Amino acid sequence: MEQEDGIRQELGSLHGIPLFKSFIEGWPQVKAFQARPDDLLISTYPKSGTTWLSEIMDMIYHDGNVEKCRRDAIYNRVPFLEMKVSKGLSGIEQLEKTPSPRLVKTHLPVQLLPTSFWEKDCKIIYMARNPKDVAVSYYFFHQMAKIHPDPGTKAEFLENFMAGKVAYGSWYDHVRGWWEEKQKKKILYLFYEDMKKDPRREVQKILQFLGKELEEGTVERILHHTSFQEMKKNPAANYETMLPTLMDHSLSPFLRKGGVRLVVEDLGGTSLDCISAPICGCKYFMCVRIYPSYFLAARDLWRLEEPLHCGPE
Repeated sequence: MEQEDGIRQELGSLHGIPLFKSFIEGWPQVKAFQARPDDLLISTYPKSGTTWLSEIMDMIYHDGNVEKCRRDAIYNRVPFLEMKVSKGLSGIEQLEKTPSPRLVKTHLPVQLLPTSFWEKDCKIIYMARNPKDVAVSYYFFHQMAKIHPDPGTKAEFLENFMAGKVAYGSWYDHVRGWWEEKQKKKILYLFYEDMKKDPRREVQKILQFLGKELEEGTVERILHHTSFQEMKKNPAANYETMLPTLMDHSLSPFLRKGGVRLVVEDLGGTSLDCISAPICGCKYFMCVRIYPSYFLAARDLWRLEEPLHCGPE
């Protein structure tokens, strides 16, 4: 029986990647999608600052004009490539109606990206986030975003997250795959933690990547408008316009904390001690207890030469 909007879906498998069954049904259209040379793709693993980066990019594309960036909800301004539910336009249908230059959002792992993005030499911006923070945010997102399967207990969800048994699969494979591809393609690879620490510097990186110059006052306006405090109260960015059958903000707001080093108290003292990250053929450990010295940015994972152990074995 076809799942109705707002009813939790069990995950299917698309070329070995766990994905919503409705998205899999729409895969032939996604695979055949024809990118345009001036498309810009925003790619992330879920809960890695996608909406934040999307709002920044829309502001840049509209030269810091706040009113233009309030013209519609962010999920309409930056269509979600692989989105497909039983009611409403699919991501592909939205994109076909969107004039150039288009901003396109995806969570697809690099190996599933439609080939037309490479063939048209489109610019791509990828943002990675610390997996501990992703896991915490993803758990609460599963509660409020009704397309997801029931997350179960906090311990069960973290176990599934570490095993890659959540939508879009393994965080480790996702960030590594895009990291390796950036060596060959036109990809700007950003880190959520860097964006939080120095958003001005990261916006300047984006402008340089785009070959675009903006006046300092415009950059200031972009930084203010895309701050967490401003976005959290902006209906065009905080997903409060989404139907409650799809996103129940009474369970958890879409923009919850937007933080770095989210304490594991958020997960109620879950007993799992480590998130293991097999990056570059090695296994590293990231502590999920409240040990501040072990809270690493995602980028540090592949800089380590020795395994990092999380406390007593």
